Amino acid sequence: QVQLVESGGGLVQTGGSLRLSCAASGRTFSNTMAMGWFRQAPGKEREFVAAVKWSGPTTSLAYYTDSVKGRFTISRDNAKNMLFLQMDSLKPEDTAGYYCAAGSPGVFAVRTTRGYDYWGQGTQVTVSS
Repeated sequence: QVQLVESGGGLVQTGGSLRLSCAASGRTFSNTMAMGWFRQAPGKEREFVAAVKWSGPTTSLAYYTDSVKGRFTISRDNAKNMLFLQMDSLKPEDTAGYYCAAGSPGVFAVRTTRGYDYWGQGTQVTVSS
C-alpha cells in the first residue's frame, strides 16, 4: 500500500503564492511511480493539474493542464519521497481541494484520475479576489 499526505494549503489573495507538499510512504511506493496533483471545486469533477512521470534513471517528464502553465511548477524529491506544487500568480478560479496521487499511468492516462491508484486526503486552497 501507499500513503499520501498533503500539506501547504491555505487562504491567499489573488496574485499570491502557495507551495503544496505531498509525503509518500508505504512498502509498495516506488520512485518510478508517476505522481500528480488534481483539484476539485464544489460541484465539479476532479480535474488534472500537473504530474511528473519517470522516464529514466535521471529524467522525468512534467505535464500541466493549460490553465496553470507558466504559473504552477511541479517538482519531486525522490530521496525524501516528496512531491511539490509551487503555485504562483494564483487566481480565484484556482480555489479547490488539491489532491496528491500516485500510480503507474500510461502516457495517455497520466492526465486522468483512472491512471492513479493512490490518493491523499486533500488540502484546501482558497484564493480571495
